[in-house]
Parts: sequence; C-alpha cells; structure tokens
Amino acid sequence: MRLEPNAPKPSVLDAQSRKTLTEQVLQAIQGREAVSDQELRQVILLTVAHAYSGSRYSFSERQAAASQLFNAMRGLDLLQPLVDDPEITEIMVNGPGSIFIEKQGLLQATDLSFDSSEHLTGVIANFFGRANRQIHEKRPLADMRLPDGSRVHAALPPAAPDGPVLTIRKFVGLRPDMRQLIESGFISVEAADYLAKAIRERKTLFLCGGTGSGKTTFLNILAACIPAHERVITIEDAAELALQGLPHVVRLEARLPGPDGSGEITLAELIRASLRMRPDRIIVGEVRGREAFDMLQAMNTGHPGSLCTGHANSCLDMIDRLSLMVLMAVQMPWDAIRSLVASALDLIVHLKRTGTGQRIVQEIAALTCSQSGVLDLAPVFIRNPGGQLIRA
Repeated sequence: MRLEPNAPKPSVLDAQSRKTLTEQVLQAIQGREAVSDQELRQVILLTVAHAYSGSRYSFSERQAAASQLFNAMRGLDLLQPLVDDPEITEIMVNGPGSIFIEKQGLLQATDLSFDSSEHLTGVIANFFGRANRQIHEKRPLADMRLPDGSRVHAALPPAAPDGPVLTIRKFVGLRPDMRQLIESGFISVEAADYLAKAIRERKTLFLCGGTGSGKTTFLNILAACIPAHERVITIEDAAELALQGLPHVVRLEARLPGPDGSGEITLAELIRASLRMRPDRIIVGEVRGREAFDMLQAMNTGHPGSLCTGHANSCLDMIDRLSLMVLMAVQMPWDAIRSLVASALDLIVHLKRTGTGQRIVQEIAALTCSQSGVLDLAPVFIRNPGGQLIRA
C-alpha cells in the first residue's frame, strides 16, 4: 500500500504515517524468529521506498523517514538523535511537548515534541519492554542501565500526575583527568595535590553535592590515585564507575526486587559481603539510606582510604544526613552516631554546580573527634569571594 501523495514529508512522519509504515514493516517480518537491527533497517528501507515510490520526495528524505521509523521501533523514537549526540550529556522529558537537554553544562529547551502523552507512554513502555522491564499504571516507576553505561529513569501516571516523565543521564565515555579539572577551574592545584596525597595516605573521603555536580566523575579521577597493587571493591546502585589504571577491581551492583517482590539485593548486603572479599579499599557509589551504618562500620574495621558519595548541600549538611541515615538503621545515642561518623571519615569534599552550569569543588573539610566524643568539622579549602579555591 502506498501513502497518499499529499502525505507529510517522510522526514517528519506524523502519527498516522508512522503507524501505517510500522504495520507494513511488522507484516513483512511476521513469522521470523529473530530480526537483527541490520535486517530490520533493510526491511524499513524497502517499505519506505515502496510507500513513497513515484513521489516527489528525494532519496535523502526517504532515508530520513527510514531512520525515524527505525528509531521508533528499536530506539527512543525522536529522542534517539539526542542519545546519539556525543555533546549531549542529559535528556529530560517533562512531558510530550517539554523536552530539555544538557549540553556543555547548560540546560537547553528543544523544539521536539511527541504527538501525545499516549505516544510518549508507548515509547517508554516499548523501550523498557525490550529490556524485559515492566512499566505501567500499577508499576509506574522504572529505571535501567543501557549497554553503554547510560542511565534511564521513567515515571508514568499516577506517580507522575502531569504525564509521562523520562530522564536519560548519558555515559560520557572518556572522562577528564585532574589536569583538565584544574584548567576548568573545578579545583585548584594545591587542593588537587592535597586530595591525591590524602588518598595515598589512606584517608577516607566522602564526596557530596547535588545531582549533576560531578561526584561520579570526580570519584573516578580520585580513584586513579589509589596504588595499583591494592584490591578495590566498588558497590553501587547501578554500576557507573569506570576506574582506570586499577587492575584489581571487583564491581558489585544492587538490584531492585522483581515484579513478584523477590530478588532484591541491597547496598547494605553488598557492603557486608564485600568485607568477606579481602578488600584494601571499598568505594560506595552513593549512600542514601540505612546502608550508611554498614558503610561507616566497614570503614572503622580496617578499611581506611575508602571513598563514598552522597547528596548534600554542604559538608556540614552531609554529616547531619549521614547521622540521620544511621539512625534509620540502628537505635543509638546521637553522640555515639556522631562519634561513629567522625571516626570513620577523614575528609568531606563538597561539589557544587553553579548557575552558569560550571561544576566546582566548593569546600574541603576535615573531621575530628575529641576524646569526649564531640565531632568537629574544620574547613581546609574554601572558595573566597572572588571564586578561587584557597586554604582556609
């Protein structure tokens, strides 16, 4: 069946044209056990060529239509070009007509839009379904990691009352090194040397900051200061760390419960398991709950020099948050909790994302605990009014 001559240009297929072509492609591959991406592309090209044969559309327009159709069937539809763009680091879909990207550290609105909430919901459900992940009204939240390390999170009504929401945090591949961070103003030479020396001396570091402040990137760079002969265990909700130059690394990853509620693997379980793996250092990708107690216990029992990250607005805020996390796990006097935190951690590094999108080290503070158990947080490096990171 051919499309009408007055159908929308194939480079901008509307919902009806896309539906018609999709049905034709599915009919063409019906009965095949497995269809590779290459085979599907070929079928799509033939289908589009036949549908628009004798029309005024150019070869390049037909190619664009074929790419659009393939992205709808095997990719993320109109978002796929954004996923493929190496300069885009994050994609945020707030609804069918509200799509933003992060590019070079700045948020930008796009002129892209889905046909409807139903169209966006279908794209999300299809994408997660291909990875055997369920997302629907009764299970409206889902997340997964793509083969390249990118993270995808989706929310559907009723969890997202204004309509489907999709967030993609892309894995950026090659990461900057410390020299590049210094040149960008992220950290000063003196502060970088201070942290590198602290890691070599097996000081325990905790990186904190808001979402997108650069915690994972900086953690990867700092881990390069760990001596190559040491055995490192990484523990994460989703494996995002890419430790370079360390040959002796074991990666552990938590898992959410399945549809029947079974199969969950928690961070706390992984931290306890890691202690039986003879680690020299433990790296916890992000601490956000009860596992804080197990993490602090591990650092207090022969594993100095470990690294962790967490969400907080300042070094002091991170101490308070950690204390509350411990209180969620065990009933302990507040003074005992503060003493546990102070004895487990040596330094807290607060990262910040400025209004211009620049990521910086805002503060480095040292923790001490007096004989009476009083926790003290002493600034080591701070930002002066001019924005330079200087000794406190």
